[in-house]
Amino acid sequence: MPVNKKTNYGEINISTEAIANLTGGIVSEAYGIVGMASQNMLKDGFAELLGRDNYSKGVIVKNVEGGYEIDLYVVISSGVRISEVVSEVQKRVKYELSKHLEVDFKAVNIYVQGIKVTDK
Repeated sequence: MPVNKKTNYGEINISTEAIANLTGGIVSEAYGIVGMASQNMLKDGFAELLGRDNYSKGVIVKNVEGGYEIDLYVVISSGVRISEVVSEVQKRVKYELSKHLEVDFKAVNIYVQGIKVTDK
């Protein structure tokens, strides 16, 4: 579902693909995040890590009363405090999307699809 804005000069439509790419870039730079994951788990229970071109499979934008909600599916690195990483990602995504798109996001829901053990 695209995000629509009306201005004095006309209407602006921002595609979910554009929001997904912006959000994916924000999330992938966050500490403790291995990458974006597909919302559909593979049959063995493993999460598919998405490349930069496929972020839209791990981001869902919903129009709700008074604004928008965004659902994110991620894979987190092992050895980090999940609640801290998720909380920081929520704050950062909400801030960055509000700043860049000038749209009010009521909620940023994060679904951890997996934890990846990284080699040291």
